[in-house]
Amino acid sequence: MTNKKLALRTAQIFLPVLLLLLFAASHVHAGGPVVWETSSRAELLNGEARGVSVTDTGALMLAPRFTQLFDTEQAYVWSSTVDAAGVVYLGTGHDGRIFRVGADGRGALLYDAAELDVTALVMGRDGALYAGTSPDGKVYRVGADGRAEVFFDPPDRYIWSLAVLGDGALAVGTGDTGKLYRVRAAGAKPETSLLIDTNETHIISLVADRQGNLIAGTDPGGLVLRVSTEGKAFALFDSPLREVHSLALAADGSLYALALSDAASGPRPAGNTPSTPQGAGGASGGTVTGTVTTIDESGAQVAQFGGQQAAQTRSRNELQNARSAVFRIMPDGGTDILWSSTAVTAFSVAAAPQGGSVLVGTSDKGRIYSVTDDGRDTLLVQSSEDQISSLLVRGGDVFAASSNQGKLFRFAADPVGEGTYESAVRDARFVASWGRIWWRGRGQVELQTRTGNTERPDVTWSDWSVPYKDPAGAAIASPRARFIQWRAVLRSGAGGGAESRVEDVSLAYLPRNVAPEILTIQILPVGIALQSAVQIPIDPNLEAAGLDPTLVGAPVQIPPRRAFQRGAISLQWQAEDRNGDQLEYSVYYRAASENTFRLLKEDLRDNFYSVDGASLGDGRYVFRIVASDAPQNALGQALTGQRISEPVEVDSTPPTVRVAGEAQTLSDGRARVRFEIGDAGGMIKRADVSVDSGEWRAVFPEDGIADSPREAYQLEVPLAGAGEHTISLRAFDAGGNVSSMRIVVRR
Repeated sequence: MTNKKLALRTAQIFLPVLLLLLFAASHVHAGGPVVWETSSRAELLNGEARGVSVTDTGALMLAPRFTQLFDTEQAYVWSSTVDAAGVVYLGTGHDGRIFRVGADGRGALLYDAAELDVTALVMGRDGALYAGTSPDGKVYRVGADGRAEVFFDPPDRYIWSLAVLGDGALAVGTGDTGKLYRVRAAGAKPETSLLIDTNETHIISLVADRQGNLIAGTDPGGLVLRVSTEGKAFALFDSPLREVHSLALAADGSLYALALSDAASGPRPAGNTPSTPQGAGGASGGTVTGTVTTIDESGAQVAQFGGQQAAQTRSRNELQNARSAVFRIMPDGGTDILWSSTAVTAFSVAAAPQGGSVLVGTSDKGRIYSVTDDGRDTLLVQSSEDQISSLLVRGGDVFAASSNQGKLFRFAADPVGEGTYESAVRDARFVASWGRIWWRGRGQVELQTRTGNTERPDVTWSDWSVPYKDPAGAAIASPRARFIQWRAVLRSGAGGGAESRVEDVSLAYLPRNVAPEILTIQILPVGIALQSAVQIPIDPNLEAAGLDPTLVGAPVQIPPRRAFQRGAISLQWQAEDRNGDQLEYSVYYRAASENTFRLLKEDLRDNFYSVDGASLGDGRYVFRIVASDAPQNALGQALTGQRISEPVEVDSTPPTVRVAGEAQTLSDGRARVRFEIGDAGGMIKRADVSVDSGEWRAVFPEDGIADSPREAYQLEVPLAGAGEHTISLRAFDAGGNVSSMRIVVRR
């Protein structure tokens, strides 16, 4: 194909998609299609991946082959190790069993311990299997025939970790006393010595480095200690999290350390049984002690450690609220944060066979992530179980053990032949009409959709649709509903399965329009007017481009300013549109005794309105507010909602004030005056008197309370000196109207 034809074909495919995206961006409400775009890695991790990896750039690709080898039929696998022949050993809970799984995947029970949990396993230089149990911790030496004997019985309650020293001696990390022992086989009875008392509560993880030192991870101090064969400890790293749960050595001499926070590790078991992890068999709380052991090609142990539960990852450098984190401690002492999460609890880590990355097993849907040394993480595989509690690396082989159910899996270098990815469910909020679905990708890729009206897919949902095979787009065949989900099916082909790839999946739909609703109408006190405040203008270039202004941030709505205006009647209301459409309003009124509403104002965008009461005339009125979603709906598709206010009195006529009878001058220099105040449209609110233009002072009617349309006042006011004096009286009615009169008296 020539370059010119290729360019033309590209334009034919992507131009309609681009136009639809622009149209959707400017019509993100019910008035236009909504485009659900799944393009980020964070969004993809919300879905379910079976045989599919999610790359650090947010692409779907076929995952490495991940095969189940053996099912222990136990709930938890706490520990694992592998011997020089490739035989894997699994320690379980809460029945305290050890299983032996051959290279062919055939497994059998090797030993059933008296304790509840086998929390640590390691292969000794003598070819025997050593197992640490909890609680009432003991270390057993288990032969190939399944016969076991107590090798070490310390006073400590828990055996959390085991490692083999350079001279073949066994290192034992314990809790609740945080001690590290060295146990050497010597004749009929092993030689036991305390290597170091760390002053920590637990030695959770152990690894023997190539210089013969032990590297220990502690709890609750979160320390990574290097312990010499003489028992001298040096702190390599002080984690900001509580528990250093796992350790793994890399080929370049750097060390990976998995740390857990208080929220992830939980309290240490104080009873006769270890705590159960969140999500394990329906229980919640506590710590899970899975074990990860790295074995070099000669069969010698290099590292071992464990972990707990998971959910979602986040920015790796912020540890304030992190549940778990993976650190890389380099040979020169420098430390990097490779991965962290506020919700995901990692169970296990292991250095990847190819180097330059670390494998992280979590209980985030039983997922295993591959994290590079520069912090880029890929969802490598998702297992069928809830938790990846243990990882094993031997040469180029990688094994993973799960919990809930306790199984053993093995990685293969080649990708699976077929994988599926199911997206998270999209809630259109209302029954929607579906448009088209399109994506970017290559290789043998098909997409399907299904819809339903329950939050989670069940038997009431539609079947998966016919496959959509054209990345440029296809009409969605699923029936109208509120919820929708898409599925990608990737297959390997002649060009290689790794080339099958999906990214940037988009789906358009039009939700059913729902009428807006006026929630409340508030009528302010008479005389308070509402005036529009100066709003921050929206960039006209943005609207001219046909884009939604909220793309650059939600506009700030400044509430109206209140001001005095005689006789003003102000309405303020709250409205809701569940489609999120922009609304416009109309204001109507009618007298309480009438049936027909009359229009006061239409095409309002503000949710308030002030009217001059004098323009209505005195009387009792009700108002109706009508909201319309017409600004963002097609002609003939707009809907309205309305609400009627409570009745309000409109009184624009001021009260009348008159003098009743002649003013009298009393002998003590006072004047007696009687006034009568009346109001035709309401009640008298108050009255004031002023003498000779002096200060206004409140006066009370003869019955003591101003509470009727007519009130009488009899005043005796002092007069200062002989001559003419003025007495002024002003009256206010309930509508805020005022009137006054003045009389002249002579002393």
